[in-house]
Amino acid sequence: MKKGRRQFLKAGVLGGITAAAASVSTAGEALKKKSEHKSLNILVLGGTGFIGPHMVREALRRRHTITLFNRGRSNSALFPDLETIIGDRGSDLSGLEGRQWDAVIDNSGYVPRHVRDSARLLSSNTGHYLYISTVAVYEDFSEPNHEGSALAQIEDKETEEVTGETYGPLKALCEQKAREEIGDESLTILRPTYICGPGDHTDRFSYWPIRTSKGGEMLWPGEPTRPMQVIDVRDLANFTIDCVARRIAGIYNTVTPSDSYSMGNLLEDSQAVTGVSVDPVWVDEPFIEKYDAGAKRGLPLFHAASGDSPQIFRTSGSSARAAGLHNRPIRETIRDLMSWWKSLPDERTSNPKSGLTADREAELIAAWKEEHA
Repeated sequence: MKKGRRQFLKAGVLGGITAAAASVSTAGEALKKKSEHKSLNILVLGGTGFIGPHMVREALRRRHTITLFNRGRSNSALFPDLETIIGDRGSDLSGLEGRQWDAVIDNSGYVPRHVRDSARLLSSNTGHYLYISTVAVYEDFSEPNHEGSALAQIEDKETEEVTGETYGPLKALCEQKAREEIGDESLTILRPTYICGPGDHTDRFSYWPIRTSKGGEMLWPGEPTRPMQVIDVRDLANFTIDCVARRIAGIYNTVTPSDSYSMGNLLEDSQAVTGVSVDPVWVDEPFIEKYDAGAKRGLPLFHAASGDSPQIFRTSGSSARAAGLHNRPIRETIRDLMSWWKSLPDERTSNPKSGLTADREAELIAAWKEEHA
């Protein structure tokens, strides 16, 4: 699977059209501002994982009413004061029947059938449907992608097994099902890159500042200038509620600006926030490939220039920013992330879920030094 594409008018007519357009635009902006302050009744499919709680809290902060739909298995005590409809996206949507909501936020759809069924059931019972997708839907990353780039395809469109290979193509199919059931005018699709910040259970971004806080020699991949993109979970949550409140339809890549941040910036910010200086050992891509340092417990968020997704961190996010997405400084993300991390129990912090183990890192640094003695 590959990862990773008017104007001829007389002056008089043009003036008339411009005036009319300005009038429509002003009316449209007024309508948007009015709807932005209206209290909405929002259904969240999920809501208790990593990104969901941030969206729920932001919606509540803006005085919207939230209903959750989930299986009641994860963090069920997180929002005890909210209505939670217990059900299952794969087998039981009966709790949603006969109910109406102003908007639906679908942040738990990974299987096309699940998205199709929920969107079909809710299409006549909601005014707006927002689906959280991923930049992994793009077919190819040899060049920077934008919202109109080609999407990944999957041979077995009936599979419901979510793996590293099927995740992106299945998400692309989920988008297709949502569009078929909801229609473009009432649908928003957000395509985030790596999501990070307080509450992140993957530890992919977190690995770097956490490891920096321990000091000593630290292995860093590629070159300091190698670009990277992330999205703070709270920025994603804010933009999600903006889209729902203002009924912003369309497809948007939710990423930090292309070429605005690098691995070297990450090192600098991690050291500044943790107050710890490390001795960085920058290893080149041939070495990483040779020792398979990008394996499951390898170097998270790193994509080699010589690999199959060299431009994944140059995805365009200009459309989202034009629509109102705001990206906070990544140093702020690291600061809040580390504060959250320090509040966790020892059994959680003693074994981060991503990144090199101490032994593996020491082994790789020793091998690098031996090769470059």
